[in-house]
Amino acid sequence: MELVQPMSFQVLFDFETALAEYTGAPYVVLTDGCTHAIELCLRYEKVAELSFPAHTYLSILQLMRQLNIKYELVECDWFDQGEYQFGNTGIWDSARRLAPGMYRAGQIQCLSFGNGKPLQLGKVGAVLTDDLSVYQSLSQMRSDGRDLRVHPWSDQKQFHQGYHYCPTLEDCDRGIELLKLVTKSVTKIPYPDLRYIHIS
Repeated sequence: MELVQPMSFQVLFDFETALAEYTGAPYVVLTDGCTHAIELCLRYEKVAELSFPAHTYLSILQLMRQLNIKYELVECDWFDQGEYQFGNTGIWDSARRLAPGMYRAGQIQCLSFGNGKPLQLGKVGAVLTDDLSVYQSLSQMRSDGRDLRVHPWSDQKQFHQGYHYCPTLEDCDRGIELLKLVTKSVTKIPYPDLRYIHIS
């Protein structure tokens, strides 16, 4: 009977390292999308109230409702920069930006590699940080509370609350190659005013 080999997440770690070198962030945590990256950051920071631009993607509004966060929608022209900061936090939605050395020291920036973004992988996102504690916590949160360096996972005896937000290894492998081809850093797109969106 052939033994099943433990899954290696080395390609995920390699993609995180490549993104860290490209963006200038000391640490990178890959996720299965930017909205989930933002969610993990908001949960980690225990954010209860914030503000953000009225013109952004619908998933952010849905996320505030899901997490019971009080929010204010404000006017903010962020399209030229491709990113905006969630007010009263150090968390950024950098979904439409990817550039060499883009990391802002002391901040937490969330990236998207979805359709229409500078790096198009599909359902993949990332968190940039220079805080080792943030990196360690979010790395386990995105992986069902697992430390992906422990094989088999059942050898890990203590788990904190986690979420099934890990990207596929195939996407990570493809991301390493596509990162070498990124040529544009900001893509502009019109968003509707969320103040006029009704969610029942």
